[in-house]
Amino acid sequence: MKFLSSLPVRLVLALAIGIVVGLVSNEVVMQIIVTVQSLLSNLIMFCIPLIIIGFIAPSITKLGGHASKLLGLALVIAYTSSVGAAFFSSFAGYGIIPHLNIVSDVAHNKEIPKQVFQLAIPQIMPVMSALVIAIFVGLAAIWNKAETFIKLLDEFQKIVISIVTKVVIPLLPFFIGCTFASLAYEGSITRQLPIFLVVIVIVMAGHYIWLALLYGIAGAYSGRNPFEVLRHYGPAYLTAVGTMSSAATLSVALQCANKSSVLRKDMVAFGIPLFANVHLCGSVLTECFFVMTVSQVLYGQLPQLSTMILFCLLLGIFAIAAPGVPGGTVMASLGLIVSVLGFDASGTALMLTIFALQDSFGTACNVTGDGALSLILTGYCEKHNIGEQKMEIAL
Repeated sequence: MKFLSSLPVRLVLALAIGIVVGLVSNEVVMQIIVTVQSLLSNLIMFCIPLIIIGFIAPSITKLGGHASKLLGLALVIAYTSSVGAAFFSSFAGYGIIPHLNIVSDVAHNKEIPKQVFQLAIPQIMPVMSALVIAIFVGLAAIWNKAETFIKLLDEFQKIVISIVTKVVIPLLPFFIGCTFASLAYEGSITRQLPIFLVVIVIVMAGHYIWLALLYGIAGAYSGRNPFEVLRHYGPAYLTAVGTMSSAATLSVALQCANKSSVLRKDMVAFGIPLFANVHLCGSVLTECFFVMTVSQVLYGQLPQLSTMILFCLLLGIFAIAAPGVPGGTVMASLGLIVSVLGFDASGTALMLTIFALQDSFGTACNVTGDGALSLILTGYCEKHNIGEQKMEIAL
């Protein structure tokens, strides 16, 4: 029983059971599963803005006069990592894709049945609005020395932590199970995945290479063992694979990072929620390699180097609007795919299809990479003698 109480074990079991159920279910059963999936998704996504405000705003107030500087540093290293991953993927694409024999025969998926009923639970605000409010409120509280409001933010953080531990985390395995049941039923796993298996394996290898580079740089800069951060990230990685959302994985990522003995707790509470919304190294790495693959398949040539450079630079900015939505990175950047790369309707449709097959692993790379960036923040604080703020993150 203790073995089954482990979060990683529950996540793996939910994934496996979901696939089996999806393969053997009829339309009536899938209607129920899709309805449950929608309800859980609505409930979990409703909590995301609360989590962002509840962690980032109080964390900023505890950083005092160093808040603006640390926020600027966090944004710079997140954008640098995302764009760096995009360039790495593009250069790899120019070297690998011309030698691959990729067929673009994508089978049609089975249609997912309609929900038995729909119960919308709208977020109190969009994810990006919550992020901006958290930053502005935290900074303004410092500027005005609003001690009463700062205490209120601390109390709100405790409330949010209770919601995370008693509601969000217990529901995640059920949500993941329903998600994979839907994927198995419609045929994404059984039919479409083999078509692009080679490309997906290459991209996943790229994820691990980029993560190794990130953690290597973070360890060298901070002077601390990066494996002491990475080894705790298994549950967050598996959760991201199932949810396909950095925002939906935020609660588990906080729990994992908080277990590391080399990460400062104040940098965990500040960095992890922030990076979940601005750091998308895995997603942009995936998208860059895939757009080059689609270009080769449909148009018989790779995009010009100058075009890919512009695409990579802009993708790092456009991707910031994507967190919290499965496939959000490619959806947010469709304008770039059409206007910069010149894709037509067929190109965008194929891009959406193969990106969806691998989106979960890109999200997992995003989430895992956040630990490395938090280690860089920890190293920066130590090098500049920024005192650690005592924080209670009882996840």
